[in-house]
Amino acid sequence: MILIIGGAYQGKLEFARMNFSLTDQDIFTCTDTEIDFSKQCINGLENFTYACLRASIDPIEYFKKNSDSWKQSILICRDISSGVVPMSSDMRLWRQLNGRLCQYLSQHALKVSRIFCGLEQRLK
Repeated sequence: MILIIGGAYQGKLEFARMNFSLTDQDIFTCTDTEIDFSKQCINGLENFTYACLRASIDPIEYFKKNSDSWKQSILICRDISSGVVPMSSDMRLWRQLNGRLCQYLSQHALKVSRIFCGLEQRLK
């Protein structure tokens, strides 16, 4: 599995498209608590963690239950840990859940890349 992280509008998806020859049909973009692991690339994991928060689902447990499904995937997640700490406890919990999921995924990843201004910084 390959994990790609970075801030908003830094070119994460475009980097994945160019480096892994992805088409629109290869990409699933998260909007709720269900992920289509049949797609080669899963984009927007931060949306998944937010939906999990609202539905009281542990996103790490979800990935553990589906571990055979994502081992060959390209996973893309926006880094939401920077900036001003949110006033809302839900938003702080979202940041925490998202960070913990990224930690879990990075432990299992073959490669982890941070994208900043469209440039790759290899972390693992």
